[in-house]
Order: sequence, then structure tokens, then C-alpha cells
Amino acid sequence: MILVALRTGLRQGELLGLQWQDVNLEKGFLVVRRSVFRGRVGSPKSNKGRVVPLCDEAMEALIAHRHSRSPYVFCDRRGEPLTDNQCKWPLERACAHAGLRHIGWHALRHSFASHLVQQGTNILKVQQYLGHSDIRVTMRYAHLNPEIERESVKVLDTYSRSEERRVGKECRSRW
Repeated sequence: MILVALRTGLRQGELLGLQWQDVNLEKGFLVVRRSVFRGRVGSPKSNKGRVVPLCDEAMEALIAHRHSRSPYVFCDRRGEPLTDNQCKWPLERACAHAGLRHIGWHALRHSFASHLVQQGTNILKVQQYLGHSDIRVTMRYAHLNPEIERESVKVLDTYSRSEERRVGKECRSRW
């Protein structure tokens, strides 16, 4: 569950609400349709579903985790959906085992977004994967890749100097 969170950016409640019918391992994506908060199943925070692609590592983790005891991907041994409290301790143990300070589930979501931006993923794609309804929320990560601003104006470099001169002559002859 920790690896899937880190590689998909799903919120804890979205992970808890994830069902096998929402996971397409053949095509490599999952669909966020629901979220579980305090034991209640509802819609995701943005009130709309979204498609999140799966990297190979996430797919391998889901394949290795595959079970038939419940429609829920992450459940207890009896097939019951996990609770927020049941998720807290495994994450704390994993952090301690790795020699890291304790982090919460939301930090895994931030790491997902940060890693994508640092690797040059289009900020609109990051917004889509995270399910942010407002791009300003996603833009908090833009500073992690200073090239984003420069990349946005690089399209201007595709014009050749001769093209600029030709367009300039046309404009001058019309005036």
C-alpha cells in the first residue's frame, strides 16, 4: 500500500476505497472512483473520478498483492476494508525500519508530485493525476523544476531568424 501510494499519488482514503475492478493491470492504469473516510465510502475529494497511470513498480506491487478475499485492494485478512488507524502503524514501522523520521500518508502524495515535477512531467498532467480541481494547488510544486518557466517559452526558439525577418518585412510592407 505504501509503494502504491508513493507511485500513484492517491490519498489515503482513495487507497482504502480502491477496488480490484478499478485496477487494469493489462493496460497499466487505475481509476479513482471512491474514497473511504472514517469508515464511510464516498466520492473522491474533487467529487469526480480520475485515471492514474501505473509505473512498472506499482504494477508489480499490485500483481504481487493480488488476492480474492475482498473487492477491496487493501483489506485485512478477513477481507474487511482497512481503517485509517490500521494504516497508521505500518507506515510508522516502515519509516523506523528505513531509518527515516515518521511521515504521514499525505507525504507520500507530495513525494509523488515532487518526483514527477523534478523529472519534467508537464504540470497539467501532474494536476490530472492528483485530481486537483485548481491548477494553483498543483503549482506549489513548480519551483522544484526551474526549467518549467524556461520550457514554456522555448517554443519561440523554433522560429528561425529568416522566418522572423520574412514576417517582419510582410508587416512593414502592409503598414
